[in-house]
Amino acid sequence: MDQPDFLKFPKDFLWGVSTAAYQIEGAAHDGGRGPSSWDAFVTKPDRVSNGDTGDVACDHYHRYREDIALMKGLGIDAYRFSFSWSRVQPGGSGPINPAGLDFYDRLVDGLLDAGITARPTLFHWDTPLELEDAGGWLNRDTAERFGDYAQIVGSHFSDRIPRWITINEPVALTMLGYGAGIHAPGLALGFDALPAAHNLLLAHGLGVQALRSAGATNIGIANNHALTWPASEEEADVQAVGLYDNIANWIFADPILTGSYPDAVAPFLPPIPDGDLATISAPLDWYGINSYNPSCVGAPTSEGAALVDGHSLDSTLPFSMREIVGYPRTDFDWPVVPAAFTQLLLTFKKRYGKKLPPLYITENGAAFNDGPDADGRIHDQRRIDYTAGHLHALQAAMDAGVDVRGYFHWSLMDNFEWAAGYSQRFGLVHIDYETQKRTAKDSYYWYRDLIRTSKLATTLL
Repeated sequence: MDQPDFLKFPKDFLWGVSTAAYQIEGAAHDGGRGPSSWDAFVTKPDRVSNGDTGDVACDHYHRYREDIALMKGLGIDAYRFSFSWSRVQPGGSGPINPAGLDFYDRLVDGLLDAGITARPTLFHWDTPLELEDAGGWLNRDTAERFGDYAQIVGSHFSDRIPRWITINEPVALTMLGYGAGIHAPGLALGFDALPAAHNLLLAHGLGVQALRSAGATNIGIANNHALTWPASEEEADVQAVGLYDNIANWIFADPILTGSYPDAVAPFLPPIPDGDLATISAPLDWYGINSYNPSCVGAPTSEGAALVDGHSLDSTLPFSMREIVGYPRTDFDWPVVPAAFTQLLLTFKKRYGKKLPPLYITENGAAFNDGPDADGRIHDQRRIDYTAGHLHALQAAMDAGVDVRGYFHWSLMDNFEWAAGYSQRFGLVHIDYETQKRTAKDSYYWYRDLIRTSKLATTLL
């Protein structure tokens, strides 16, 4: 497999892979783990493709040693995973589960033994069910409980974990879980979901405070962002894209990086208590961006518009999602537009200037569902092409002055892809869900060689 020229990445550029607890761990009823919002959601009819659940997933809970060996073979610097809140604290408050901490002790220590830095996310959408039943992220108390949980995990692991992520993609949980009802908890509240956005951001701020008080350092957040294009230059489309951009991007970045919400979303938010924005905007050491593809938005239509896995937005919303045409597409039907990745990063630099801390790309990848051929190999050249294109785009942004310190590929392995179940494969490693056999794909070896080449090249410069 040919290697592109990635020799311009800095010597200390960090290479990694990402996963999330509910998507890979399995062992849903093992080791004292409590139920989460996703455990409840997957039992509801017609919510997840094929009726799939995360009960077993990739069985990482039992096979983590094998997975660490695969990571070591890649030569990555860091592994981004998430703690399962309900495995550590089954009810989301109250007693700690020693067996849950023991599992993560074994995982973190195994990573250290393999020369890999643990870079955990405290929360990746799997809200403890007791908290969800009490109002979930519409309830301010959940943010307070998250601060307590962050204190527990930070105090236990700060001696071994040098970098931390508070929350993954509050936009997805807000818009898909509470706004559109596509993800857990499955509420379709439209704009009435926006209090969840504020409470998630408040939880992030409280988590930063708790981690720092526990002795943890090097803290950031992983926010999903996408460049947003108007469907046309017509005034109605331009206005719609402006509102959507604020709701999908800037409502989650501005409070953290500037200490205020965008003016355009103020009418949709509840009254903000004094002190909340100061908590939310506590200084970060870095800012994480998850990004996959751009979005296209226009004025509302009578039909609504496809959003995720065939689901549609409410046609009464003041915008609609439009299809981006003229580009290759992933098997998840997402457009592949690397140049939009460059432009997104340049937009961040322009919008925030000196307020923008160093960036990490905390997720980037694509679903291509190639399986083993007759010889057992997985030839996923499209994933290689996607990743190479986006790394070239990343390098272009860095050459233009964007301070990016590292890249985490999504994902190490195929996994439970939320509402799409096991129908979409994002991994560098193929999972046979019947046997749990792991098979490294061509993209795994390509990424391994890329990392080796990059590190070798920087030592020779």
